Amino acid sequence: MKQLLLDVGNSRLKWALLRQRYRRGQPFATHGVIELATLQRSAAAWSRLLKSAGTPDAIHVCNVAGPAVERQIRAAAARAGLNAPHFARSRGAAAGVSNGYREAWRLGVDRWVALIGAHHELPGRDLCLVGLGTAMTVDLLDASGRHFGGSLVPGPRLMIESLLQHTAGIRRRAGGRAAAPSFDQAFGSANRGRAPGLFEHNTHAALLAGARHACAALIERALGAARSQLGRRPRLILSGGAASAITPLLHGRYWRQDDLILRGLAVLAATAQSPDRIKSKRA
Repeated sequence: MKQLLLDVGNSRLKWALLRQRYRRGQPFATHGVIELATLQRSAAAWSRLLKSAGTPDAIHVCNVAGPAVERQIRAAAARAGLNAPHFARSRGAAAGVSNGYREAWRLGVDRWVALIGAHHELPGRDLCLVGLGTAMTVDLLDASGRHFGGSLVPGPRLMIESLLQHTAGIRRRAGGRAAAPSFDQAFGSANRGRAPGLFEHNTHAALLAGARHACAALIERALGAARSQLGRRPRLILSGGAASAITPLLHGRYWRQDDLILRGLAVLAATAQSPDRIKSKRA
């Protein structure tokens, strides 16, 4: 059975294709990344994506980009004559993972599906999952699959955008209207292997340093709190486009895994979950 998996984030869509029932560590048949803005502008772009998957038998989606994007995906599948997509929803328990939120639907579905993927791929391990995208998320999962909850703050790019938007003086000193786009390149090409300084000598560099150090400090604080909670240090798992900009500031070992949401979707599909019937929202 050919299954198309879609991880729809706030700025990018990741996709992967499975040609058989999913097993731990199984490589995807094909996979790719598309800028979400490209898809939102054109129905034809959605059609090309589905065509590249070779008419899948099922589509499983984790979507945090909002209801308009969900409608686009449903419409594209209908135009292609495919079965209605299955949209993952956060719930109290699934695939060996128990949700730590008192109201399960309030946990972002991307975090929920990533927890399922992580527990399946790294069984018997305590995990601290950190996503560094538009938002920065931190979640603690123990070896039994118990989710202890987490934290949610602006990602490094969003921290900077907020300052540029609400402080005219900082925006002007950072480079004016051109300042915001310049940080995309800065995070993408951040120095690897060298810990950047905290005390910089111009506004642009100071904004970048502040955001990076703030994220790194939260990660270190989370690991300390997790050790107190569990009595041992969990394995640190990082994902997201800004992760490479933060890793030089971290102490201790970490693992980079950017496809946990896709793998979580594969697990849900393989375990015959029915996420489309579960009422949920993203927080």
